[in-house]
Amino acid sequence: MSDAPLPLASETACVHCGFCLPACPTWSTLGTEMDTPRGRLALMDALLTGRAAPGPALVRHLDLCLGCRACETECPSGVRYGERLSEAREHLHGSAARPLRQRLLERAVLAGVALPPRLQDAGAWLLRELVHGGLLRAPRAPAGGTLATGAALLRGGVAELDAPPVRLPNFLAARGTARRRVALLTGCVQRVLCGSVNAAAARLLSAAGCDVLVPRRQRCCGALHAHAGDRAGAQRLARRNIAAFERALPLDAIVVTAAGCGSVLRDYGALLADDPAWASRAARLAALARDATEVLAGLDPPLTRPVPARVALHDACHLVHAQGVRTPPRELLARVPGLQLVPLEQADRCCGSAGIYNLLHPREAGLILAEKLERLRASGADTVAAANPGCLLHIAAGARAAGLAVRARHPLQILDEALAPA
Repeated sequence: MSDAPLPLASETACVHCGFCLPACPTWSTLGTEMDTPRGRLALMDALLTGRAAPGPALVRHLDLCLGCRACETECPSGVRYGERLSEAREHLHGSAARPLRQRLLERAVLAGVALPPRLQDAGAWLLRELVHGGLLRAPRAPAGGTLATGAALLRGGVAELDAPPVRLPNFLAARGTARRRVALLTGCVQRVLCGSVNAAAARLLSAAGCDVLVPRRQRCCGALHAHAGDRAGAQRLARRNIAAFERALPLDAIVVTAAGCGSVLRDYGALLADDPAWASRAARLAALARDATEVLAGLDPPLTRPVPARVALHDACHLVHAQGVRTPPRELLARVPGLQLVPLEQADRCCGSAGIYNLLHPREAGLILAEKLERLRASGADTVAAANPGCLLHIAAGARAAGLAVRARHPLQILDEALAPA
Protein backbone atom coordinates (compact mmCIF):
# COMPACT_ATOMS: atom_id res chain seq x y z
CA MET A 1 0.00 0.00 0.00
CA SER A 2 1.35 3.37 -1.00
CA ASP A 3 1.41 6.23 1.52
CA ALA A 4 1.39 8.89 -1.21
CA PRO A 5 -1.75 11.04 -1.43
CA LEU A 6 -4.13 9.99 -4.19
CA PRO A 7 -6.31 12.27 -6.32
CA LEU A 8 -9.98 12.57 -5.48
CA ALA A 9 -12.48 10.84 -7.76
CA SER A 10 -14.55 13.96 -8.28
CA GLU A 11 -14.16 17.69 -7.81
CA THR A 12 -17.84 17.86 -6.86
CA ALA A 13 -17.81 18.25 -3.08
CA CYS A 14 -20.30 17.00 -0.54
CA VAL A 15 -22.27 19.98 0.78
CA HIS A 16 -23.39 18.11 3.94
CA CYS A 17 -27.07 18.60 3.11
CA GLY A 18 -28.01 15.28 4.73
CA PHE A 19 -30.31 14.10 1.92
CA CYS A 20 -28.32 10.85 1.85
CA LEU A 21 -28.86 9.99 5.52
CA PRO A 22 -32.33 8.41 5.26
CA ALA A 23 -31.07 6.25 2.36
CA CYS A 24 -28.05 4.91 4.29
CA PRO A 25 -28.62 1.57 6.05
CA THR A 26 -25.65 1.94 8.41
CA TRP A 27 -26.85 5.36 9.56
CA SER A 28 -30.22 3.78 10.34
CA THR A 29 -28.75 0.87 12.29
CA LEU A 30 -25.61 2.39 13.87
CA GLY A 31 -26.65 6.04 14.23
CA THR A 32 -23.15 7.51 14.14
CA GLU A 33 -22.07 10.42 11.93
CA MET A 34 -18.92 8.66 10.75
CA ASP A 35 -21.11 5.82 9.49
CA THR A 36 -23.03 8.12 7.14
CA PRO A 37 -22.06 8.90 3.53
CA ARG A 38 -21.07 12.49 4.39
CA GLY A 39 -19.07 11.32 7.40
CA ARG A 40 -17.26 8.71 5.36
CA LEU A 41 -16.60 11.20 2.57
CA ALA A 42 -14.83 13.41 5.09
CA LEU A 43 -12.74 10.44 6.22
CA MET A 44 -11.96 9.41 2.64
CA ASP A 45 -10.94 12.92 1.64
CA ALA A 46 -8.65 13.14 4.68
CA LEU A 47 -7.16 9.74 3.88
CA LEU A 48 -6.67 10.34 0.16
CA THR A 49 -5.10 13.77 0.66
CA GLY A 50 -2.70 12.49 3.32
CA ARG A 51 -4.31 14.44 6.18
CA ALA A 52 -5.24 11.24 8.04
CA ALA A 53 -3.43 7.98 8.60
CA PRO A 54 -5.20 4.64 8.07
CA GLY A 55 -5.72 3.81 11.73
CA PRO A 56 -8.10 1.08 13.01
CA ALA A 57 -10.99 3.49 13.73
CA LEU A 58 -10.89 5.15 10.31
CA VAL A 59 -10.56 1.81 8.54
CA ARG A 60 -13.48 0.32 10.46
CA HIS A 61 -15.82 3.19 9.56
CA LEU A 62 -14.97 2.76 5.87
CA ASP A 63 -15.21 -1.02 6.06
CA LEU A 64 -18.68 -0.81 7.60
CA CYS A 65 -19.95 0.91 4.44
CA LEU A 66 -22.01 -1.55 2.40
CA GLY A 67 -21.07 0.12 -0.87
CA CYS A 68 -24.77 0.02 -1.80
CA ARG A 69 -24.56 3.47 -3.44
CA ALA A 70 -28.08 4.43 -2.40
CA CYS A 71 -26.58 7.77 -1.37
CA GLU A 72 -25.67 8.45 -5.02
CA THR A 73 -29.29 8.04 -6.04
CA GLU A 74 -30.35 10.62 -3.44
CA CYS A 75 -27.44 13.08 -3.77
CA PRO A 76 -28.52 16.43 -5.31
CA SER A 77 -24.88 17.45 -5.85
CA GLY A 78 -23.87 14.47 -7.97
CA VAL A 79 -21.10 13.28 -5.67
CA ARG A 80 -19.65 10.07 -7.12
CA TYR A 81 -19.47 8.29 -3.78
CA GLY A 82 -18.83 4.85 -5.26
CA GLU A 83 -15.70 6.04 -7.05
CA ARG A 84 -14.32 7.66 -3.92
CA LEU A 85 -15.02 4.53 -1.89
CA SER A 86 -13.23 2.38 -4.48
CA GLU A 87 -10.18 4.67 -4.36
CA ALA A 88 -10.12 4.62 -0.57
CA ARG A 89 -10.43 0.84 -0.39
CA GLU A 90 -7.72 0.41 -2.99
CA HIS A 91 -5.52 2.66 -0.85
CA LEU A 92 -6.31 0.54 2.21
CA HIS A 93 -6.13 -2.89 0.58
CA GLY A 94 -4.10 -5.22 2.77
CA SER A 95 -3.80 -2.62 5.54
CA ALA A 96 -2.58 -3.98 8.86
CA ALA A 97 -5.13 -1.69 10.52
CA ARG A 98 -7.75 -4.36 9.76
CA PRO A 99 -8.11 -7.35 12.12
CA LEU A 100 -6.05 -10.34 10.97
CA ARG A 101 -9.12 -12.62 10.87
CA GLN A 102 -10.89 -10.22 8.52
CA ARG A 103 -7.89 -9.98 6.21
CA LEU A 104 -7.47 -13.76 6.05
CA LEU A 105 -11.15 -14.40 5.41
CA GLU A 106 -11.29 -11.78 2.67
CA ARG A 107 -8.16 -13.18 1.07
CA ALA A 108 -9.57 -16.72 1.14
CA VAL A 109 -12.87 -15.69 -0.46
CA LEU A 110 -11.19 -13.67 -3.20
CA ALA A 111 -8.86 -16.57 -3.97
CA GLY A 112 -11.79 -19.00 -4.06
CA VAL A 113 -13.94 -17.06 -6.52
CA ALA A 114 -10.95 -16.61 -8.83
CA LEU A 115 -10.29 -20.36 -9.07
CA PRO A 116 -10.87 -22.23 -12.32
CA PRO A 117 -14.49 -23.44 -12.62
CA ARG A 118 -13.70 -27.13 -12.04
CA LEU A 119 -12.08 -26.38 -8.68
CA GLN A 120 -15.02 -24.17 -7.74
CA ASP A 121 -17.41 -27.00 -8.60
CA ALA A 122 -15.47 -29.38 -6.34
CA GLY A 123 -15.61 -26.89 -3.50
CA ALA A 124 -19.35 -26.37 -3.99
CA TRP A 125 -19.93 -30.12 -3.91
CA LEU A 126 -18.01 -30.41 -0.65
CA LEU A 127 -19.93 -27.52 0.90
CA ARG A 128 -23.26 -29.07 -0.02
CA GLU A 129 -22.20 -32.42 1.39
CA LEU A 130 -21.22 -30.79 4.68
CA VAL A 131 -24.52 -28.93 4.93
CA HIS A 132 -26.88 -31.65 3.78
CA GLY A 133 -24.92 -34.30 5.66
CA GLY A 134 -25.40 -32.41 8.90
CA LEU A 135 -21.77 -31.53 9.59
CA LEU A 136 -22.64 -27.87 9.01
CA ARG A 137 -26.11 -27.30 10.38
CA ALA A 138 -28.42 -24.55 9.27
CA PRO A 139 -28.93 -22.07 12.11
CA ARG A 140 -31.85 -21.81 14.48
CA ALA A 141 -33.46 -18.44 15.05
CA PRO A 142 -31.52 -16.51 17.70
CA ALA A 143 -32.96 -13.71 19.79
CA GLY A 144 -34.20 -10.90 17.57
CA GLY A 145 -34.43 -13.13 14.50
CA THR A 146 -31.02 -12.12 13.12
CA LEU A 147 -28.05 -14.29 12.22
CA ALA A 148 -25.14 -13.67 14.53
CA THR A 149 -22.23 -15.12 12.58
CA GLY A 150 -20.94 -15.32 9.05
CA ALA A 151 -20.85 -19.10 9.35
CA ALA A 152 -24.55 -19.13 10.21
CA LEU A 153 -25.28 -16.99 7.16
CA LEU A 154 -23.34 -19.38 4.93
CA ARG A 155 -24.97 -22.49 6.36
CA GLY A 156 -28.46 -21.04 6.21
CA GLY A 157 -28.04 -19.83 2.65
CA VAL A 158 -26.59 -23.08 1.33
CA ALA A 159 -29.38 -25.03 3.05
CA GLU A 160 -31.87 -23.16 0.84
CA LEU A 161 -30.09 -23.83 -2.44
CA ASP A 162 -31.53 -26.02 -5.17
CA ALA A 163 -29.23 -27.86 -7.60
CA PRO A 164 -25.49 -28.37 -8.09
CA PRO A 165 -23.68 -26.22 -10.67
CA VAL A 166 -25.37 -26.38 -14.09
CA ARG A 167 -23.11 -26.85 -17.10
CA LEU A 168 -24.65 -25.01 -20.02
CA PRO A 169 -23.94 -25.83 -23.66
CA ASN A 170 -21.62 -23.54 -25.57
CA PHE A 171 -24.48 -22.54 -27.84
CA LEU A 172 -28.25 -22.50 -27.52
CA ALA A 173 -30.12 -21.59 -30.70
CA ALA A 174 -33.03 -19.20 -30.75
CA ARG A 175 -36.52 -20.59 -31.01
CA GLY A 176 -37.65 -19.73 -34.50
CA THR A 177 -35.96 -16.81 -36.24
CA ALA A 178 -32.92 -15.39 -34.42
CA ARG A 179 -33.43 -11.71 -33.54
CA ARG A 180 -30.36 -11.21 -31.38
CA ARG A 181 -26.94 -12.77 -30.80
CA VAL A 182 -25.96 -12.61 -27.14
CA ALA A 183 -23.36 -14.08 -24.81
CA LEU A 184 -24.09 -15.11 -21.22
CA LEU A 185 -21.82 -14.27 -18.29
CA THR A 186 -22.17 -17.23 -15.95
CA GLY A 187 -20.14 -15.78 -13.06
CA CYS A 188 -18.72 -17.61 -10.07
CA VAL A 189 -21.12 -17.46 -7.10
CA GLN A 190 -24.08 -17.36 -9.48
CA ARG A 191 -22.85 -20.34 -11.48
CA VAL A 192 -21.76 -22.45 -8.51
CA LEU A 193 -24.45 -21.74 -5.93
CA CYS A 194 -27.40 -20.56 -8.08
CA GLY A 195 -26.73 -22.36 -11.35
CA SER A 196 -30.40 -22.82 -12.19
CA VAL A 197 -30.63 -19.02 -12.66
CA ASN A 198 -28.21 -19.10 -15.59
CA ALA A 199 -30.05 -22.06 -17.10
CA ALA A 200 -33.32 -20.13 -16.78
CA ALA A 201 -31.73 -17.11 -18.45
CA ALA A 202 -30.54 -19.21 -21.40
CA ARG A 203 -33.99 -20.74 -21.92
CA LEU A 204 -35.76 -17.38 -21.68
CA LEU A 205 -33.36 -15.71 -24.09
CA SER A 206 -33.69 -18.56 -26.57
CA ALA A 207 -37.50 -18.42 -26.34
CA ALA A 208 -37.36 -14.67 -26.93
CA GLY A 209 -35.42 -15.12 -30.17
CA CYS A 210 -31.78 -14.96 -29.10
CA ASP A 211 -28.89 -17.14 -30.17
CA VAL A 212 -27.13 -17.64 -26.83
CA LEU A 213 -23.37 -18.22 -26.60
CA VAL A 214 -21.65 -19.28 -23.37
CA PRO A 215 -17.88 -18.62 -23.70
CA ARG A 216 -16.01 -21.44 -22.00
CA ARG A 217 -12.92 -19.49 -20.91
CA GLN A 218 -14.78 -16.89 -18.88
CA ARG A 219 -14.03 -16.55 -15.17
CA CYS A 220 -15.19 -14.60 -12.14
CA CYS A 221 -15.97 -11.02 -13.23
CA GLY A 222 -13.81 -9.44 -10.50
CA ALA A 223 -16.64 -7.65 -8.67
CA LEU A 224 -15.67 -8.89 -5.21
CA HIS A 225 -12.04 -7.95 -5.84
CA ALA A 226 -13.03 -4.47 -7.00
CA HIS A 227 -15.30 -3.92 -4.00
CA ALA A 228 -12.53 -5.04 -1.64
CA GLY A 229 -9.99 -2.64 -3.13
CA ASP A 230 -7.98 -5.36 -4.91
CA ARG A 231 -7.80 -3.46 -8.18
CA ALA A 232 -4.97 -5.59 -9.59
CA GLY A 233 -6.98 -8.77 -8.96
CA ALA A 234 -10.06 -7.27 -10.59
CA GLN A 235 -7.99 -6.19 -13.60
CA ARG A 236 -6.51 -9.68 -14.06
CA LEU A 237 -9.97 -11.23 -14.13
CA ALA A 238 -11.33 -8.51 -16.41
CA ARG A 239 -8.61 -9.23 -18.98
CA ARG A 240 -9.46 -12.94 -18.94
CA ASN A 241 -13.12 -12.23 -19.53
CA ILE A 242 -12.48 -9.67 -22.25
CA ALA A 243 -10.35 -12.20 -24.13
CA ALA A 244 -13.01 -14.90 -23.67
CA PHE A 245 -15.94 -12.77 -24.84
CA GLU A 246 -14.04 -11.28 -27.78
CA ARG A 247 -14.04 -14.77 -29.28
CA ALA A 248 -17.84 -14.59 -29.41
CA LEU A 249 -18.03 -11.22 -31.22
CA PRO A 250 -20.02 -9.79 -32.90
CA LEU A 251 -22.66 -9.58 -30.16
CA ASP A 252 -25.76 -7.53 -29.50
CA ALA A 253 -25.26 -7.84 -25.75
CA ILE A 254 -23.37 -9.57 -22.99
CA VAL A 255 -26.17 -10.73 -20.69
CA VAL A 256 -25.60 -10.76 -16.93
CA THR A 257 -27.81 -12.44 -14.33
CA ALA A 258 -26.15 -11.07 -11.17
CA ALA A 259 -26.42 -7.39 -10.24
CA GLY A 260 -22.92 -7.16 -8.78
CA CYS A 261 -21.38 -8.74 -11.87
CA GLY A 262 -23.27 -6.41 -14.18
CA SER A 263 -22.10 -3.38 -12.25
CA VAL A 264 -18.41 -4.23 -12.55
CA LEU A 265 -18.70 -5.44 -16.14
CA ARG A 266 -20.13 -2.06 -17.14
CA ASP A 267 -17.14 -0.53 -15.37
CA TYR A 268 -14.46 -2.52 -17.25
CA GLY A 269 -13.63 0.52 -19.36
CA ALA A 270 -12.77 2.59 -16.29
CA LEU A 271 -11.06 -0.35 -14.59
CA LEU A 272 -8.57 -0.73 -17.47
CA ALA A 273 -8.53 2.86 -18.69
CA ASP A 274 -4.82 3.24 -17.82
CA ASP A 275 -3.78 0.08 -19.69
CA PRO A 276 -3.05 1.03 -23.35
CA ALA A 277 -3.23 -2.57 -24.50
CA TRP A 278 -6.67 -3.21 -23.01
CA ALA A 279 -8.45 0.14 -22.59
CA SER A 280 -10.36 0.22 -25.88
CA ARG A 281 -11.12 -3.49 -25.75
CA ALA A 282 -12.47 -3.11 -22.21
CA ALA A 283 -14.63 -0.14 -23.16
CA ARG A 284 -16.08 -2.02 -26.13
CA LEU A 285 -17.17 -4.97 -23.99
CA ALA A 286 -18.41 -2.75 -21.16
CA ALA A 287 -20.76 -1.05 -23.61
CA LEU A 288 -22.35 -4.43 -24.40
CA ALA A 289 -23.15 -5.38 -20.80
CA ARG A 290 -26.87 -5.64 -20.02
CA ASP A 291 -28.84 -7.16 -17.20
CA ALA A 292 -30.91 -10.13 -18.36
CA THR A 293 -34.16 -8.39 -17.42
CA GLU A 294 -33.23 -5.38 -19.58
CA VAL A 295 -32.75 -7.59 -22.63
CA LEU A 296 -35.85 -9.73 -22.02
CA ALA A 297 -38.14 -6.78 -21.35
CA GLY A 298 -37.49 -5.55 -24.89
CA LEU A 299 -38.06 -8.94 -26.51
CA ASP A 300 -41.36 -10.10 -24.97
CA PRO A 301 -40.66 -13.77 -24.13
CA PRO A 302 -43.77 -16.03 -24.25
CA LEU A 303 -44.90 -16.07 -20.60
CA THR A 304 -48.13 -18.06 -20.68
CA ARG A 305 -48.02 -20.53 -17.78
CA PRO A 306 -49.68 -19.31 -14.56
CA VAL A 307 -47.46 -18.85 -11.50
CA PRO A 308 -49.74 -18.38 -8.48
CA ALA A 309 -47.60 -16.37 -6.09
CA ARG A 310 -47.54 -13.13 -4.13
CA VAL A 311 -44.15 -11.69 -5.06
CA ALA A 312 -42.30 -8.80 -3.44
CA LEU A 313 -39.38 -7.49 -5.51
CA HIS A 314 -36.23 -6.56 -3.61
CA ASP A 315 -34.11 -4.22 -5.74
CA ALA A 316 -30.50 -5.39 -5.59
CA CYS A 317 -28.30 -2.37 -4.85
CA HIS A 318 -25.93 -2.83 -7.76
CA LEU A 319 -28.84 -3.23 -10.15
CA VAL A 320 -30.89 -0.19 -9.16
CA HIS A 321 -28.28 2.24 -7.79
CA ALA A 322 -25.16 1.29 -9.77
CA GLN A 323 -26.82 0.37 -13.08
CA GLY A 324 -30.09 2.29 -12.90
CA VAL A 325 -32.20 -0.78 -13.72
CA ARG A 326 -35.49 -0.61 -11.81
CA THR A 327 -38.41 -1.04 -14.22
CA PRO A 328 -37.58 -4.12 -16.38
CA PRO A 329 -37.91 -6.77 -13.61
CA ARG A 330 -41.28 -5.32 -12.59
CA GLU A 331 -42.54 -5.15 -16.17
CA LEU A 332 -41.62 -8.78 -16.78
CA LEU A 333 -43.10 -10.13 -13.54
CA ALA A 334 -46.31 -8.17 -14.20
CA ARG A 335 -46.74 -10.17 -17.44
CA VAL A 336 -46.85 -13.53 -15.62
CA PRO A 337 -50.38 -14.97 -15.39
CA GLY A 338 -51.56 -15.59 -11.84
CA LEU A 339 -48.69 -13.65 -10.25
CA GLN A 340 -49.44 -10.74 -7.93
CA LEU A 341 -46.72 -8.17 -7.37
CA VAL A 342 -47.10 -6.82 -3.84
CA PRO A 343 -45.53 -3.55 -2.67
CA LEU A 344 -42.38 -3.82 -0.56
CA GLU A 345 -41.56 -0.79 1.56
CA GLN A 346 -38.08 0.55 0.76
CA ALA A 347 -37.60 -2.16 -1.86
CA ASP A 348 -34.28 -0.59 -2.89
CA ARG A 349 -32.86 -0.67 0.64
CA CYS A 350 -29.79 -2.94 1.00
CA CYS A 351 -30.45 -6.32 2.59
CA GLY A 352 -27.00 -6.43 4.24
CA SER A 353 -25.36 -8.97 1.92
CA ALA A 354 -23.16 -6.52 -0.03
CA GLY A 355 -20.66 -8.94 -1.57
CA ILE A 356 -18.98 -10.59 1.42
CA TYR A 357 -19.97 -7.88 3.91
CA ASN A 358 -22.23 -10.38 5.70
CA LEU A 359 -19.26 -12.68 6.27
CA LEU A 360 -16.86 -9.93 7.37
CA HIS A 361 -19.39 -7.94 9.45
CA PRO A 362 -22.14 -10.39 10.42
CA ARG A 363 -23.53 -8.35 13.33
CA GLU A 364 -24.14 -5.24 11.25
CA ALA A 365 -25.37 -7.32 8.30
CA GLY A 366 -27.81 -9.09 10.62
CA LEU A 367 -29.24 -5.82 11.90
CA ILE A 368 -29.77 -4.54 8.35
CA LEU A 369 -31.27 -7.86 7.29
CA ALA A 370 -33.72 -7.76 10.23
CA GLU A 371 -35.18 -4.52 8.83
CA LYS A 372 -35.62 -6.14 5.39
CA LEU A 373 -37.30 -9.21 6.91
CA GLU A 374 -39.78 -7.08 8.85
CA ARG A 375 -40.76 -5.26 5.66
CA LEU A 376 -41.13 -8.59 3.87
CA ARG A 377 -43.35 -9.86 6.68
CA ALA A 378 -45.50 -6.73 6.45
CA SER A 379 -45.84 -7.09 2.65
CA GLY A 380 -47.69 -10.39 2.92
CA ALA A 381 -45.54 -11.89 0.15
CA ASP A 382 -44.90 -15.62 -0.06
CA THR A 383 -41.97 -15.04 -2.44
CA VAL A 384 -39.22 -12.44 -2.56
CA ALA A 385 -37.49 -11.90 -5.90
CA ALA A 386 -33.93 -10.54 -6.06
CA ALA A 387 -31.60 -10.33 -9.06
CA ASN A 388 -28.37 -11.06 -7.20
CA PRO A 389 -27.07 -14.31 -5.66
CA GLY A 390 -25.74 -12.63 -2.52
CA CYS A 391 -29.15 -11.11 -1.80
CA LEU A 392 -30.87 -14.45 -2.41
CA LEU A 393 -28.58 -16.39 -0.07
CA HIS A 394 -28.62 -13.72 2.63
CA ILE A 395 -32.39 -13.23 2.65
CA ALA A 396 -33.04 -16.99 2.44
CA ALA A 397 -30.79 -17.63 5.43
CA GLY A 398 -32.36 -14.83 7.44
CA ALA A 399 -35.93 -15.89 6.63
CA ARG A 400 -35.11 -19.45 7.64
CA ALA A 401 -33.61 -18.34 10.95
CA ALA A 402 -36.51 -15.98 11.69
CA GLY A 403 -39.18 -18.53 10.82
CA LEU A 404 -40.50 -16.36 7.99
CA ALA A 405 -42.29 -18.37 5.31
CA VAL A 406 -40.93 -16.44 2.33
CA ARG A 407 -39.20 -18.17 -0.56
CA ALA A 408 -36.24 -16.35 -2.12
CA ARG A 409 -36.04 -16.64 -5.92
CA HIS A 410 -34.37 -14.84 -8.79
CA PRO A 411 -36.86 -13.08 -11.10
CA LEU A 412 -35.52 -15.23 -13.94
CA GLN A 413 -36.50 -18.43 -12.10
CA ILE A 414 -40.07 -17.15 -11.80
CA LEU A 415 -40.18 -16.11 -15.45
CA ASP A 416 -38.78 -19.48 -16.50
CA GLU A 417 -41.59 -21.21 -14.62
CA ALA A 418 -44.06 -19.15 -16.66
CA LEU A 419 -42.33 -19.82 -19.98
CA ALA A 420 -44.44 -21.44 -22.68
CA PRO A 421 -43.20 -24.91 -23.66
CA ALA A 422 -41.16 -25.19 -26.83
